[in-house]
Amino acid sequence: MTKSQLTRDRPRISLPLDRYFDSDPRQKEYARQLYESVASLPLVCPHGHVDPRLFADPNYSFGTPTEFFIIPDHYIFRMLYSQGISLEALGIPRRDGGPIESDHRQIWQRFAENFYLFRATPTGLWLTHELYEVFGVRTKLAGETAQEIYDQVAEKLVSPEFQPRRLYDQFNIEVLCTTDAATDPLAHHHAIRESGWSGRILPTFRPDAVVNLTTPGWRNQIEALGQISGVDIHNYSTYIQALENRRAYFKKMGAVATDHAAVTPATAELSRPAAEEIFQRALKGQADSPDAACFTAHMLLENARMSIEDGLVMQLHPGSYRNHDPQLFERFGPDMGADIPLPTEYTRSLQPLLSKYGSHPNLTLVLFTLDETTYARELAPLAGYYPAVKLGPPWWFYDSWNGFQRYFDQVIETAGLYNTAGFNDDTRAFPSIPARHDLWRRASANWLAGLVARHFIDLAEAQEMAIDLAYGLARRTYKL
Repeated sequence: MTKSQLTRDRPRISLPLDRYFDSDPRQKEYARQLYESVASLPLVCPHGHVDPRLFADPNYSFGTPTEFFIIPDHYIFRMLYSQGISLEALGIPRRDGGPIESDHRQIWQRFAENFYLFRATPTGLWLTHELYEVFGVRTKLAGETAQEIYDQVAEKLVSPEFQPRRLYDQFNIEVLCTTDAATDPLAHHHAIRESGWSGRILPTFRPDAVVNLTTPGWRNQIEALGQISGVDIHNYSTYIQALENRRAYFKKMGAVATDHAAVTPATAELSRPAAEEIFQRALKGQADSPDAACFTAHMLLENARMSIEDGLVMQLHPGSYRNHDPQLFERFGPDMGADIPLPTEYTRSLQPLLSKYGSHPNLTLVLFTLDETTYARELAPLAGYYPAVKLGPPWWFYDSWNGFQRYFDQVIETAGLYNTAGFNDDTRAFPSIPARHDLWRRASANWLAGLVARHFIDLAEAQEMAIDLAYGLARRTYKL
C-alpha cells in the first residue's frame, strides 16, 4: 500500500463551514449569514501574552513541533497531567535541572496518542483548526499519524512563509498588544519600531510584580523599577513617581492599556501616611499578608487615578488561586496549569474605586472574572450603570463555546452589548489566534441568530451587532 493510500484511509479532519451552529435550520441559516459577514474582518488583539521577540528577531525560530505546541502551553500539558502523564515526560524543564524527556518525537508521540482527551474542549477545537488552517494537516492527529504530522508541521515551521511577521499578515491582524512588566525595557518593541515593519505590536503595562508585596523578590523588583525609571525609590511618593514615569514611557511606546491581576478586586483608599507606613515596612521586609492585601487594594484605586490622567485603559483580572499545587510549583515554577478559580465578590469590593472614579469620562475599566456566578448578579449591573465600566469577554477557563453562550445569556440583558469590550484572545500561542477569534465569531453569530429567529432583533440589527462583537467593540474600548 502506498503512502498516499495510507493517508486516504486514515480518519480525516472535518471542519464544516457551518460547524458549531444550532441545529435548528432557520437559526443555522441566520448564523451562517452573520458569520460570513464578519469572518474576514481584521483581527484586533488588545490583550494577550505573545512574546514580542517573535516580531523583533528576523531569525526567530519556533523550534520543533514539540517546542512549538506542547512545552510552552499549559492548556495542553495540564490535561495530560490530569491523566497521570508527568511533566517530565512532556519535556517541561525542571527548576533544579533534573532529568526530563529530551526526545521531542517521543513527546509528540505521547501527545498524539492522548489527543482524544481534548475532544469537545476549546483546546481541542483550537488545535484542530490550527493544524488544518495553518499547517495544512488533513488527517486526524492520533498515535498512528503522529510522526507523519510531526514531519509536516516541522517542515512548515522552518519555511519562509512561517516567519512571524508573514503570519501576522496572513492572519489579517490589525493590532496585537503584548503584556509587559513595569520594569521591562521594551527592547523588542524598540527593535520592531526601528525595523520599519508596518505591523502594530503594542506593549501593555503590567505592574503586579512591583505592587504585590508578597511577590518573591519584591525588594529586587523595586530596585529594578528605580533603576529603569531613574527615580531613587526610598518612600511611597518616589515609588508613585517611578510608576508614573514607566506608564508614560509605555504610552510613548504605543501602549493603550494597563493590566492588573489580583486575588480579589478589593479596592480601598489609604491616607498618604498609612500608605507610607506599609511601604516602609515592605522595604524593610516586615510587611505581612494584611499589609499586602491593603496595599494592593489601595494601588488598584491609585492606578485608576493614573489612568484618568494618562488615558490608559485599565484591565482587572482577579480571582485566580495561583500555584494551587505547591509540589508542582516547587519542581517547575509558576504557570504550569495549577491555577484554579476562586469565588469573587465585586459589588462591595469595587465600591471605593467606582464611587470615586466610576463616572469619570477619562476612565475605562475593563473587568474580567473567573466566577461566572457574578455575571448577572454583579458585573452586568455594574457595567449597566457606571460609565467607566466595560465587561471583558469570558476569560481563561471560560474562553469556550459554552462560556461564550453563558456570557451572552447572563450579561447582555442587563448590561447591554455596548457596555462590553468585544473579544481578546489572551494567548501566548501566536498561531492559535485565528482559531480563537473564529470560535468567538461563530459563537456570536449563533447567539445573534437565535435572537433573530425569536424576533428579539431583526437581521440588519444582528449584522451590526456581529460586526461590533468581532471588531468594533474592541477597537473602541481600547482606543485602537
